[in-house]
Amino acid sequence: MKKYIKEEIKKSFETKQKIYNNDQLISDIEKVAKMCVTLYKGGKKTILAGNGGSAADAQHIAAELVGRYGFDRPSIPSLALTTDTSNLTAIGNDYGYEYIFSRQLEGMGQKGDIFIGISTSGNSLNIINAFESAKKKGIITVALTGRDGGKMAQLADISLIVPSNSTPRIQESHILIGHILCDIIEKEIFADGVSI
Repeated sequence: MKKYIKEEIKKSFETKQKIYNNDQLISDIEKVAKMCVTLYKGGKKTILAGNGGSAADAQHIAAELVGRYGFDRPSIPSLALTTDTSNLTAIGNDYGYEYIFSRQLEGMGQKGDIFIGISTSGNSLNIINAFESAKKKGIITVALTGRDGGKMAQLADISLIVPSNSTPRIQESHILIGHILCDIIEKEIFADGVSI
């Protein structure tokens, strides 16, 4: 069993090493971080959504921003569309599961916000529909995906594609990227003007 555990840890290292060596992906993460800082300084918000483990990641990232990541500071507005069970069940029942996020974006998203859709495959229909709603409202779209990026990568303004076909490795990397974004946003906005 120890050999298996070590092998799983090694696979996680290897995926993160691929991210580390991918200059385009690193540049795109930086671009998303800068966009988030700009939108926050303009009084806008980030909105996140995903299914299953990706829903948990959306909530995790939003919580780091609204609460705190590395130090005490004012709250940063961020919303996970996966937390309101009344909205999710009403929209799912009345319109269909594929519209649970797009319908919420129609009501709560504003021009200049950023919507981060999270899906390991990049093919989650409810996220794809949310991207289409976001574009109609002038909301910037970011795909946080894996594999080949799926349909989401074709629709998003920026795609952060983890170079892996393994769902667990992609999810581990998504939360790493989420933490990096939270750290940069927090420091750029509140660390006495000290730039990273």
